[in-house]
Amino acid sequence: MNRFERFPEPQGEAEVRYLDGEFRILRPGSFVRCGVTNQAIPLDELRYWSVDLQEAYADPQAVLARVTGNLPPQD
Repeated sequence: MNRFERFPEPQGEAEVRYLDGEFRILRPGSFVRCGVTNQAIPLDELRYWSVDLQEAYADPQAVLARVTGNLPPQD
């Protein structure tokens, strides 16, 4: 296999351990779910997470909602 060949992308939800400034993939997958909105977040777009709560966030508004307790209503 050479460097220009790509491995097939793993499908499904990944299991991730969130660390300070980085994360480790424990089970391969293509996305994680936002802890507030339950929105799928592709791993290459993951920018926001909580080390203490071990959850990912889709955007800064989701982080703010978790911190302030102003969570959106659940369906």
